[in-house]
Formats: sequence, C-alpha cells, structure tokens
Amino acid sequence: MKTHLPFLLLLFAFSSPIIAAEPLTLDVWPDTVPGEKGDVGEEQLQAPSGNGKPVQRLANVTKPTITLYRPAKERDTGAAVLICPGGGYNILAWDLEGTEVADWLNSIGVTGIVLKYRVPRRKERKKHDAPLQDAQRAMSLVRKHADEWGIDSKRIGILGFSAGGHLSAATSTNFDQRHYDVIDEVESISCRPNFAVLVYPAYLMDGDGLVPEIRVTAETPQTFFAHASDDGISSENSIAMYLALKKAKVPAELHIYASGGHGFGLRASEHPASTWPRRCEQWMRSRGLLKTQ
Repeated sequence: MKTHLPFLLLLFAFSSPIIAAEPLTLDVWPDTVPGEKGDVGEEQLQAPSGNGKPVQRLANVTKPTITLYRPAKERDTGAAVLICPGGGYNILAWDLEGTEVADWLNSIGVTGIVLKYRVPRRKERKKHDAPLQDAQRAMSLVRKHADEWGIDSKRIGILGFSAGGHLSAATSTNFDQRHYDVIDEVESISCRPNFAVLVYPAYLMDGDGLVPEIRVTAETPQTFFAHASDDGISSENSIAMYLALKKAKVPAELHIYASGGHGFGLRASEHPASTWPRRCEQWMRSRGLLKTQ
C-alpha cells in the first residue's frame, strides 16, 4: 500500500499539541462602545510603507480589542504588559510598536497584550478621550482574567510609544477616575498599572510643565523612559514627567540617547537608542518584575 507521507506529516502538524495556538483576542467593550457615533469609516490595515523600514498602519478603529501573546511556558515569569502602539492618535503602528513588542516581551518571559484602541481622533473630543476609555477598561479586563491567563495581578504594566506613550502616561495617572460610566463588574477592578514603560512619549508637555491630564502623584506607578535627544518630539516630554515623578518620590529611570530620532520601535540600528530594550529588561529585573512565580 502506497503511503502519502507528506500528507500524513502535514496532518500530524495540524493536529499536534506542540503547535502554538493562535493569540487570544477579546473585545474591550461588551456591547456599545461609549461615545461612538458611527461616523468613522471601515477599519483598514494599510499596506506597509516606509523607507527601508516598512510599517503596518491600522486605521479607522471603532471596535477596540486586546490580543494576548503568551511566552513559552518554561520562560513565563507571570508578568504582563498592555502595549499601546503610537501613531499620533490617527493610526496605530501595528507591527513596529505592537506585535513586534509582544514578541520581545515574550522573549523575556512576559505576556504581551496589544491594545487596539480607537483612532483617528474623534471630532469634538480631546485627542486621548476615547483611547483612555479603552485603556482603562483594558487594564481592568486583564486583571479580571489574570488567574485564568496565569498572570500575576500585581505585575501588570503598560508600555507605549509616542501617542501610545501619552496614553500609557494618562492611564498611569488617571486610575482614580474612570473616563466613562460604569458598565459592569469590570469597573470594580483596578485599572492602575503596576509599572509603566514610556518610549519617546509625545504630548506630555504644555509650555514648561506637564499637560493637565498627566496627574503625577505619589501613587503613580514606577516608570521607565527611553527617548532620543534628536527626536522631533522633544525628549523634554520624558524629562518633565521624570522630574515630576522624582519630586513625588516615585521610582523612575530615564534614558536619553544621543541619536535615534523618532519611531524606532525595537528595530536594530546604528543608533544608541536601539539598545533601550536591554536597558528596560535590566530595569524590570532590578525592580523584581521578572521574578518567576
């Protein structure tokens, strides 16, 4: 009898339990998304573009989600991070500042959870209003499912780039007041991140100080900053918040690199800014965030 070995191998591959499962995606909102008027077009994942470093851009997000990327079981530390891609609150840099970040977090034993928050900016609303609602609800959802997902509810952080850095900072400093009405039991669960990582955060400054929505107090989570000195979005954004944290006696670490520009994500380059992931991992280890359960 003739054996169709390639077919059998293929069948085994698709039935084998060692094949990694697809990432889990959950809707952030159970039904109606607060404040939506139906005036945004259909969601689009635009074709990658960029000079030598193409970036996938996700546009017209009206249905926010979180997508869970788990590390290998033998590497899992129990820590988790909600990832907020940047894009000026107009699009989401989906791979550069989203899925690639989840891959890096997985490599150091951390669950990466990519937040698909609402873009572009909604008319007659502050640029961050809708995204902050999404991030607050997402943080509570992650904490609600922590036991189910093997996550330590006391080691759930938030990480954001550019506009996503502003969103992460706003989430870290507004956990005491929800920016939407209570919907269900999820709102009874804390939306405070246990730590934050802000990479070239934008929109943090208003004149010589922080913008009103960045409300630094002694309860603000410990924070790591990475910024390039030659970034068009001035590194003073990171410096201003770092100084506010220092004044409030909140542990923080600040790295201002000589070069790197803006939007470098985690991609390797000749610029020193591309070393920030190693510095961040060291910081996380020093703060006890990567201890095994």
